[in-house]
Amino acid sequence: MGFRDRADAGRILAADLAHLAGRDDVVVLGLPRGGVPVAYEVARALRAPLDVFLARKLGVPGQPELAMGAIASGGVRVLHQAVIDALAIAPEAIEEVAAREAEELVRREQAYRSGRPPLDVAGRTVVVVDDGLATGATMRAAVTALRAQRAGRIVVAVPLGPRETCDGMAGEADEVVCSRMPRSFQAVGQWYEDFSPTTDEEISDLLAVEGDDHGE
Repeated sequence: MGFRDRADAGRILAADLAHLAGRDDVVVLGLPRGGVPVAYEVARALRAPLDVFLARKLGVPGQPELAMGAIASGGVRVLHQAVIDALAIAPEAIEEVAAREAEELVRREQAYRSGRPPLDVAGRTVVVVDDGLATGATMRAAVTALRAQRAGRIVVAVPLGPRETCDGMAGEADEVVCSRMPRSFQAVGQWYEDFSPTTDEEISDLLAVEGDDHGE
């Protein structure tokens, strides 16, 4: 049920997206960091332009891997109210985390693009890719931001995620593709043989290669 690495996951995911191949209205957006190597393989298979879309998880203070929400480009913020209420997280703590993550979002925007403008998504079919879904908070923030940018159709595409999260995402996007929905899901990384961190340099290199392939 698992994947060798993110490139392997991207190729498997691309097969489930074959109905979008060769269409001139499709763009592929990877969520950094881990979603970009997956998205690179998807973009190659679909023969579609690739870009990053910046979204950042808001981690619970003291438990940064647990999401209490997310932010995305364009000032979008999505909060996971059930987590906030269950842990009694104070509003000022949320603001502190959000401010820190907003700074990181801006830094990554500058680092990854190297001065290139983002792809125009207005009226286009946008395939948003990550290396997996857990709570889905980051992906929901990305979808909300893309709606604000007038994307024509939004396809959420991931190699794996728990069924309840994938099913729940159907209310957010126009189409959801989760290649695998294992029953005993604990974390995305458990389903990868190699889940080593993706670096900023790797992301920049993948975007540069893809840009060359499309003559940009």
